[in-house]
Amino acid sequence: MAFVVRRDAGLYGYERALARAGFGLVAGADEAGRGACAGPLVAASVILPPRQLVGLDDSKKLTPRMRERLYDVVTARSVAWAVVRVEPEECDALGMHVANVEALRRAVALLEVRPDFVLTDGFGVDGLGAPSLAMWKGDAVAASVAAASIVAKVTRDRIMTAYAADHPGYAFDVHKGYCTPDHQAELDARGPCAIHRMKWENVRRTIRLEQS
Repeated sequence: MAFVVRRDAGLYGYERALARAGFGLVAGADEAGRGACAGPLVAASVILPPRQLVGLDDSKKLTPRMRERLYDVVTARSVAWAVVRVEPEECDALGMHVANVEALRRAVALLEVRPDFVLTDGFGVDGLGAPSLAMWKGDAVAASVAAASIVAKVTRDRIMTAYAADHPGYAFDVHKGYCTPDHQAELDARGPCAIHRMKWENVRRTIRLEQS
């Protein structure tokens, strides 16, 4: 199978090229939280509508307010969308690469409409039930992956903000579980809580300090 995407085709270039090749329903899949040492890994999949969504972009390029607005637009107008979470215990058991691939697979499997083709961010994923293409920085170059990145990011940010109330002192609403200096300082001072990924070296170090 071959399809051509021009370099200047814009964010929807892959979806348009796939449609010309006969793949009308293209799902994008992406995750949020892979690099965090606390909280779940969240993956989303999205099949966009034929009409382009104004303002859609890579979630990392958007402000929190813009992401929230586009989350509402994507979830309201998409042909189908799904989101899943992989809890810290399962991330530890599987390892982050396997957890990442499994999360993307689960998100696509939960779509109520079966895609003709799947674009995944970063990693190739087998068992999707449709032809697929792994894309380096897919959330920056393919609209459906960008939409999935927004759904995954907003969902996870909301989860971590809620966890801030359950686990005061860690400021999960600020750093969202990523390994910032402030998060590490709290982790060193307090030790890990129930939502930390215990196999991460910076978390394991604090456990050893507590036991010494």
